[in-house]
Amino acid sequence: MSRTLPTTVIAAALFAAACAPALNTRAAAFSSGRITITTVGSGPDVVLIPGLASSAEQVWSGTVAAVPGYRYHLVQVSGFAGFPAGDNAREGRVVEAIAEEIARYIREQRLKRPAVVGMSMGGTLAMLVATRHPGAVSKLMVVDMVPFGGALLGETDPEGARPRAERSRERMLSESDEARRRGLTAQVAEMVRTDSLRARVTELGLASDRGVSARSFHDVMTIDLRREMARVDVPVTVLYVHAPLIPLSAEATDSLYREAYAHAPRVTLKRIDDAYHFIMLDQPRVFAAEVRAFLR
Repeated sequence: MSRTLPTTVIAAALFAAACAPALNTRAAAFSSGRITITTVGSGPDVVLIPGLASSAEQVWSGTVAAVPGYRYHLVQVSGFAGFPAGDNAREGRVVEAIAEEIARYIREQRLKRPAVVGMSMGGTLAMLVATRHPGAVSKLMVVDMVPFGGALLGETDPEGARPRAERSRERMLSESDEARRRGLTAQVAEMVRTDSLRARVTELGLASDRGVSARSFHDVMTIDLRREMARVDVPVTVLYVHAPLIPLSAEATDSLYREAYAHAPRVTLKRIDDAYHFIMLDQPRVFAAEVRAFLR
């Protein structure tokens, strides 16, 4: 496991300790080899799902602190950010299996149609829960993700995206540690606009299990939920950015998101400027205000 793991574990422990008075012990009864859940605060239920190779603490702690009055259920994907891979180490598709575990958590914990917020791959997971489990959620916020990830590669259908996704998966599995560090450092520079915050995002990415990360990326690029979004008859808010990671003009980015969500009947699209992929890190006040308005 990566040498960054102790830092990751300490950060997660500090986050849990800081929120200890508000923790709800019902989540402790839920057991899964694919996710763990930390519950913070009290009030209406909100499920928060981070993205690929990220930790729930890293992505959501600022939002939880800035928007009180809710019971937040923070999903940590096994194998990301130094957490043990668990069942996600099994061969085969992983993202759909994780979504089913999130849906099972909602059902078994008897959450009453919670709001769900997902970033990046977490957005894909949120959409999977909403499309495959009608009536499970009351509203949906997707942060910088489209229903078909392959569209971000310029592809129009899963079959077209599959070869490129497979090549990316194999590269992620086989590259040297140094190549992995260089590649991730360059990627993070296009995903986090704030220089001082990039090191930790990189650290957590390097601490993530290669296999889980590679197969999850492949899944996200080949899952197509565009037409299934027609079944999501709840409000859907999509926050997105115009950033270097996707080399398109602002107008082309707007068009990409409009087309991607064309089948969603109750969607609101909003571009957030002066931020890259991690909107909550680059523009924490703006992001908190958007979440606050979404949850009202």
